[in-house]
Amino acid sequence: MWRDADFRRLWLGQTASQLGEHTSLVVLPLLAVLTLDATAGQLGVLRAVGQAPILLLALLAGAWVDRWRTRTTMVLTDAGRALALGAVALACLSGRLGMSGLLVLAFAVGALSVFFDVAYQASLVRLVERDRLLRGNSALEGSRSAAQIGGPALGGALVSLLSAPIAVASGALFFALSFLSIRRIRRAEAVPRRPEHPPRVRHRIHEGLRFVVRDPFLRAVCLASAAFQFAFAATMTVYLLFLPRELHLSGTVVGLALAAAGPGALLGSVLAARLPGRFGHGPVLVCAAALGDGVFLWVPALHGSSAVALPALLGAGFVFGFGGQLVNVTMMAVRQAVTPAGMQGRAAATITFAGMGLTPLGSLFGGCLAGEWGLRTGLLVAAAGMMLSPVVMALSPLARLGRELPTPRGGPTGG
Repeated sequence: MWRDADFRRLWLGQTASQLGEHTSLVVLPLLAVLTLDATAGQLGVLRAVGQAPILLLALLAGAWVDRWRTRTTMVLTDAGRALALGAVALACLSGRLGMSGLLVLAFAVGALSVFFDVAYQASLVRLVERDRLLRGNSALEGSRSAAQIGGPALGGALVSLLSAPIAVASGALFFALSFLSIRRIRRAEAVPRRPEHPPRVRHRIHEGLRFVVRDPFLRAVCLASAAFQFAFAATMTVYLLFLPRELHLSGTVVGLALAAAGPGALLGSVLAARLPGRFGHGPVLVCAAALGDGVFLWVPALHGSSAVALPALLGAGFVFGFGGQLVNVTMMAVRQAVTPAGMQGRAAATITFAGMGLTPLGSLFGGCLAGEWGLRTGLLVAAAGMMLSPVVMALSPLARLGRELPTPRGGPTGG
């Protein structure tokens, strides 16, 4: 697979894009908390605004991707995100950045990320054969793990040690690198044939919704993803306040704590290519979700100096990254395996809409928890909610999946 130049370009571009995204996910909230002195409610609103495009645009992105080249979509969205973060950096340098401007630009970056994420998930199916999907997903998710390692640590260090404009500009540079790499992909994509009279966008979106709802595996993926993403968004909103304000950690240490998920995710992505074939896809999904999600339950009990808290936070992040990555790779392989080629973009977008679409509400809920119940209690409640995801998986057909991936159940092949 690595001998394929186009796959390497996709891998490099996706790695750079994810690094820019993970850097920005830390830089923008820290910028709001440390520079603009954002309250818990304002931080919840900022995270919700950045995540709102998932709810508003994911289904449209799926209909778009199933009709157009994924390379074009990824290149355009990379360019747009680089420009948006460049605007944040310029506003910082001129001293004109306020919460309102940060909200607008966070929404723009989030909207473009929705289109990129749907496109890159569909692009792998158009580049590699079905029997290589698990290996391809493992490689791409491994690159995302590398971004999780470097992005938060880099973002936290830049905000703490240098300046906010440099921290934001680093994200713009990563998106520019992704743009340059992905635009060099030369292989002609197997874009589904368009009918002579293509259906309206609304009809194509409805087809994707209906297909996912009728498939028992995809329906379970949606429910488990929705439960996890809502609770995880609430958890992270409280967590980003808990670390600097309750544990009194610096921006650099916060970045290191968040980056700890990266090494675990890297190990998870490597083992995801092997464990499902040995123990079965279902058992791997349920056990990995229970392990990764459950580790946050004891984090609210942490006290003391950073020398005491940091090792515990690093361990929790590692376990969370390991379990979460096993779930991500395995679940994506299942989704791609049961979905016909002409429905890949819409299936990915529908699952993104159902799962990630709840993150704005989760972020707002997390802000409310922190404001009303305090940081420790709010973090405990939000972390407990994450355990709903493995419960949903255990009660669904996903838990009964064996060593072999299921086959496509049919569906539209055109746009």
